[in-house]
Amino acid sequence: MARVKDKKEIGKTGEYVSSLGLGTFGIQDYDRALKAFIYAFENGVDNYDTAEMYGNGAAEEFLGRFIKEVGRENVFITTKIMPHNMVSRERAERSARNSLKRLGISTVDLILLHWSEPHLSLEKQIKNLEYLADKGYTRYIGVSNLNVSEMELAINTLSKHDIVANQVRYSVYDRRVEKNLLPYCIKNRITIQAYTPIERGEVVGDRILKEIGEKYGKTEVQVALNYLISQELVIPIPKTEKKERIEEFIGSMGWRLSQEDIKLIREKIPSRYSIDDLEEEQ
Repeated sequence: MARVKDKKEIGKTGEYVSSLGLGTFGIQDYDRALKAFIYAFENGVDNYDTAEMYGNGAAEEFLGRFIKEVGRENVFITTKIMPHNMVSRERAERSARNSLKRLGISTVDLILLHWSEPHLSLEKQIKNLEYLADKGYTRYIGVSNLNVSEMELAINTLSKHDIVANQVRYSVYDRRVEKNLLPYCIKNRITIQAYTPIERGEVVGDRILKEIGEKYGKTEVQVALNYLISQELVIPIPKTEKKERIEEFIGSMGWRLSQEDIKLIREKIPSRYSIDDLEEEQ
């Protein structure tokens, strides 16, 4: 398979990564996953996501093994810290140090606040996130699962660093972000990292995606991923530990759905959640 070159910018950093990343949540067989991830890297994927809570640190350790195989300078690594570990500088630093130790690196490319806890101060968490960047634990900072009002609060709390990414759920079946959050992020040049982009494989067998895919010689999975890739500043981060599925994922890059087919998906595939009802949430 030819190495695919399909890149997107992270925020407004001027730094580009593959338009598709790989996630590490829920991996069952890390040895098999390592072979699959190396195959992905060899075919153009340089963008990898994890979190301190995934496997209680085992996913970060797995990525550490992967980094040793492919070279630190060749990959962009994102990890996430839980909100209760961001309530003080001391806890934030301890979490960051532990993540870096598990990853086997001195600095991560991007640290995200994993989600916002209503009973915790978002301002304090964001200030501690910025502190991690000041101290060199991470090159960039971002958030996950924040809505527009929370994004506004986070951005206004920062003093010298930018929010470069917001990682949220987004798929052809869950398009809530398209109402407010996606336009907001595009306006502010913040990358959307889309998790659960193929709804744990549920897109397989979708009649509309299948019909569209036949025009491009693509599978339902590839069409579902490309729908996201075709949106400005959106990078899907599916998860798998199978080489054959990696090969399918890679086939979602290097091309774009037509605007007519994007419109067809929006018209024919209903979002499972009411975009209007959840306007405030996203």
